[in-house]
Amino acid sequence: MSFNSPLSFTVTDRFLRYVAIDTQSDPTSVTFPSTEKQKNLSRLLVDELLAMGVHDAHLDEFGYVYATIPSNTNKQVPVICFCSHVDTAPDCSGANVKPIVHKNYQGQDIILPDDNTQVIKLAEHPDLKNQFGHDVITASGTTLLGADNKAGVAEIMDACYQLINHPEIKHGDIRILFTPDEEVGHGVDHVDIAKLGAYAAYTIDGESAGNMENETFSADGARLIIQGVSAHPGFAKGKMESAIKIAGEIIAALPDELSPEHTEAMQGFVHPVSIEGHIETAGIDFIIRDFDEDNLKSHAEVIRKTANKVLKRYPNSAYTLTISQQYRNMKNVLEQHPEIVANAMEAINRTGLTAKLCSIRGGTDGSRLSFMGLPCPNIFAGEHAFHSKQEWVSVQDMQKAVETILHLCMIWEEKA
Repeated sequence: MSFNSPLSFTVTDRFLRYVAIDTQSDPTSVTFPSTEKQKNLSRLLVDELLAMGVHDAHLDEFGYVYATIPSNTNKQVPVICFCSHVDTAPDCSGANVKPIVHKNYQGQDIILPDDNTQVIKLAEHPDLKNQFGHDVITASGTTLLGADNKAGVAEIMDACYQLINHPEIKHGDIRILFTPDEEVGHGVDHVDIAKLGAYAAYTIDGESAGNMENETFSADGARLIIQGVSAHPGFAKGKMESAIKIAGEIIAALPDELSPEHTEAMQGFVHPVSIEGHIETAGIDFIIRDFDEDNLKSHAEVIRKTANKVLKRYPNSAYTLTISQQYRNMKNVLEQHPEIVANAMEAINRTGLTAKLCSIRGGTDGSRLSFMGLPCPNIFAGEHAFHSKQEWVSVQDMQKAVETILHLCMIWEEKA
């Protein structure tokens, strides 16, 4: 089905408005959301939804935005939900973002004006080959852009606008969910699944236009605590066993082939992400990732064996290793509901793109939602080079994401 009249997209204006709001999350915070400023965007989204006529839009105590586009069909259609996160990554500043629209991109290097050492090169960003003639949006060189995931937020908001203004688009009840703190791993800690009441959900948080992701890493965290032996450094010979040095030796002894910088595609990894301590005690935090959940145990065993080998040289020192589950591969759930992914693939194809089924070397809110009883694959948002000053997105890719959402709403209604 086509639309009765051409879509008048609002996604670009929304995106440019949203990225100007600093919503960076904080992994060291003990509050939820981790930063109060995330709610500044969430409150704006509620106001915009209410102004559209989405009467139940609201912000809850945890910083989640919930809203419903009511059904406009007599059919009993499964309720579906669209979800994106409002926070940006802690890796790079998200304050005072100055977005720039580079119209009619023709393959040139894009030099970012506020730091001309930041150059977005075609050779280093292969997907720019698909952007000739498109309008590419970047930041100015000193911040990230925030396309991860404000592109998804803007796309869902534009889709809401189109659903309200194009009654010929038949659909069941559509739930909207905007989450905080996805970038620090707590995006769905307090989601009310019963309130959503959805059969399926889709995060709009993927990369290249046409991509559909049904598989994530499975993930564990590991914490290694080393108990060394302290002594006065002036009288330490034969006595001191520095926990800091032991920690350094353990990290240096990990196999290169199991590190993020030496893995790709479906390969998992063990990654030390932080270290702290002093002579007597030191701690290392790791993340462990693999698409095969069973491999997580063998990766953890690599840490254990490495620690045992190093500690043989330090007879009076010891360690403890604690493994904690983080999230699991959403494919394990989605395989039980093949129509959820199939409908999204069909929606992408209906926009004129070629749908491509992919795996994510990471996780999404959908990873955890899937195991909370809400199966949730990930649809492209068009974001690229996320978490960096060279982040970019194209206007035309964002518009295709809006179209994908609309077609997906129609497909669920058609097949009901």
